[in-house]
Amino acid sequence: MAFLALDALWLVTMAERLYRPAIGHLMQAGFDVRAAAAFYVIYLAGVTGFAVLPAAGVRAAAVRGAAFGLVAYATYDLTNQATLRGWPWSVTLVDLAWGAFVTAASAAAAHAALRRFVPPRAVSA
Repeated sequence: MAFLALDALWLVTMAERLYRPAIGHLMQAGFDVRAAAAFYVIYLAGVTGFAVLPAAGVRAAAVRGAAFGLVAYATYDLTNQATLRGWPWSVTLVDLAWGAFVTAASAAAAHAALRRFVPPRAVSA
């Protein structure tokens, strides 16, 4: 839930400030709800499996989340950087920082919530 809220805030705030000026020629007017939903389901499953569940504590979840976010966002942005004409480095660098931060924050929040509401034995299984 934290990821969805933070990412929605980011996209609403940054779409016109960062993305449209830099890559507006590639953007469609709206967004594909099914594709967005698929991304969030797959991404949050990845965050849960690679960062939240295996972490021993909130700090570890944040570190693992930052690493997962950096790798995932780098996959997207650096592929675009390598293959699309005119893909700006500014978008790549800001996206990498955002991906690491938002994934770290949401993994830490999810881990803290999990530890609070689920008995430790059930979490480690």
